[in-house]
Amino acid sequence: MAYNGAGMPAPQIASDSQRAHRPPLRAVIDRAMAGECLTADEAVALIECDDLDLLLDAAGELRDRVKGRDVTYSPKVFLPVTNLCRDRCTYCTFRKDPWDPDAWTMMPHEITDWSRRGQALGCKEALMCLGDKPEVAFKEYRETLKSLGVRTTIEYVYKACELAMAEGLLPHTNAGVMTYAEMEMLRPVNASMGLMLEDISTRLRKRGGAHQWAPDKEPARRMRMLEEAGRLRIPFTTGILLGIGETTAERAHSLIAIRDVHQRYGHIQEVIIQNFRAKPEIAMADAPEPDAMDMARAIATARMVLGPKMNVQAPPNLSPNEIELFLAAGINDWGGISPLSKDYVNPEAPWPHIERLSERCARAGFDLRERLAIYPEYVDDYWVDPKLRPALSRHGAELGGGAS
Repeated sequence: MAYNGAGMPAPQIASDSQRAHRPPLRAVIDRAMAGECLTADEAVALIECDDLDLLLDAAGELRDRVKGRDVTYSPKVFLPVTNLCRDRCTYCTFRKDPWDPDAWTMMPHEITDWSRRGQALGCKEALMCLGDKPEVAFKEYRETLKSLGVRTTIEYVYKACELAMAEGLLPHTNAGVMTYAEMEMLRPVNASMGLMLEDISTRLRKRGGAHQWAPDKEPARRMRMLEEAGRLRIPFTTGILLGIGETTAERAHSLIAIRDVHQRYGHIQEVIIQNFRAKPEIAMADAPEPDAMDMARAIATARMVLGPKMNVQAPPNLSPNEIELFLAAGINDWGGISPLSKDYVNPEAPWPHIERLSERCARAGFDLRERLAIYPEYVDDYWVDPKLRPALSRHGAELGGGAS
C-alpha cells in the first residue's frame, strides 16, 4: 500500500479470524525471494507469522545474495549540536528546555575540538544530532543563534558541518524535519542525511499517544521530507522505532511506506530498526520494551520487504545480547559507533567495544568492516555534491560516473 500523503489507517492486532485469512507464509516468502514487490497485507503476514525460524532463514538467505557475510559500521563522533527541541515526545531524554541545567548548545570551538579528537581516534563520520527547530519555541535560543552570527539552527548546522569537514570528517546530519530549501543548503556539506520515520500511523499523534505534543512527528510531514530528499538526490537514512505504542501491523505498514518512497527515488541508503528503551525519567517509564523476538521479526520483515540490496541496521548498544540473533534476522550494518562520545539519545547504553563486536560477528560467520557515512553504492557524481569530492578522496572513496 503506497503512502497517500494523508496518513494511513491504524491497523490493529490481528484477530484469529484475520490470521486465518492471511496470505500463506510460504507463498509470501517465495514472492519476496523471487524479487517481487510485497503488498502491505503480505508484510503484515510476515511480521505476525507463527514460524519465526522460517522467516529468519529466508531473510538471512536474501541478505547473503547481495551483501554476503560482511557486516559494517561507521566510526563516528556524535555531535549533539543542541538538545533544545520544540517537540515533547513521551519517550525522549535528549530534549531539554533552555532553563534545564543539562541544556546545551555546542560552540564552534567545541565542534572543532570534538571533531579533531574523533579523527585522531579513527572516526570518519560526524553525526550532527539535534532537536527540532528550537528557535520556534525559545526566545533564549534565538539570542544564542544571533550571537553565533546566524538566524536559524540549520544555518548553524551548516557551519558545524564545515568545521567537522575541516578536521577530516564526513558529516551526516539528523536535524529533525527540514524543508526542501534547508536540505538543499546542507547537501554540499553532508555525505548523507537522515530522519527516522518512526511510524506511519497518525494514531500516535492523538491524545495519549507518544507524539501528542510533537508536531514534527506528524507522519505526513516526515514522509514529505523523505520524498524531497529523494528529489534532491541525497543519500538518506530512515527507519522505524519499535515500542512507542504502535501495533505490529503498523510496523509493517511503515516499512511499506519506506519501500515505496525508495522505489521512486532510490535514495534510501539504509533503514534502521530501533527499539524503544524505557528510562525512569521519561513519561513512558513503565512502558514495555520490545523484546528480542519483536526486533527479530521486524528486522526480518524489513529485509523481505526492502530486498537484498537495502542496508538494514539495528543499533548494537540497545540490544547487546542479541548480536547473533540480529545477524541471523538479516541485518548487514550496525550503524555508527563512537570511540569518543556517548549515545546522547540513549546515554545509559554504552557503545560496544569494536574488538568484542568483531569477535562475536566472526563466531557467527561474519566479517566486521568499517564504512563511511555514505555507502559505496552512492559514491558517484549523481549522489555526491562537487564540494564533497575532496573530502571523499581523502578517505579513498573514488567517485563513479553517476546514475543513468
